[in-house]
Amino acid sequence: MFGCIVAGRLVQTDPQQMSETQFVFTLSDADSINHIVVFLTGTTPFPDGLCGAVYFGYPNPDGMAWQFLGYIANDKPSAIFKVAKVKPGDETSNTVFGQLMPGQQKMAQIGISVEPLAQVTQQTPPSHITPSTVSSFQEFTRKMLESFHNYASSFALTQAQMVPEPNKSFVPLNVLQQWFDNFQRRLAQNPNFWKT
Repeated sequence: MFGCIVAGRLVQTDPQQMSETQFVFTLSDADSINHIVVFLTGTTPFPDGLCGAVYFGYPNPDGMAWQFLGYIANDKPSAIFKVAKVKPGDETSNTVFGQLMPGQQKMAQIGISVEPLAQVTQQTPPSHITPSTVSSFQEFTRKMLESFHNYASSFALTQAQMVPEPNKSFVPLNVLQQWFDNFQRRLAQNPNFWKT
């Protein structure tokens, strides 16, 4: 019913069932986890009015510290969470009881609890949890375009500086600027325009 992907790792679709409504994915090397995708596999939908509350469990000296991330539901079958800031700092995890032997990895967990949708939607993830949104995609795209524009512009030459080279093609900088402006305008109007 559920799947989980840690960025850069294989898909997991075999959570351990803790109870009739609770499922857990165990994630190795907890310190290297930055982004997690949780999704419905499509085999079994939630019953009407229910959803899956998603929690991130990180080891600390007192056991597992759980943090609400968000939820998945039939109408929202997947979610991406940035969990790099969820993990406690060194002051929490570096006590005598929390230290690991050299070479030993910390294990984190993703917990999914089947709960009433109305109840879960009232919960608010902490401000440092950042589900993926279109605005972050837009920001990434804008930064990438600016980086490309700045890089290409750094090679700009005036016509007087150009040396004829028959084997090279040149693109006027104003053409690049026009493309850059048009792409940003279209992205602002419709962030998904590039999908069509």
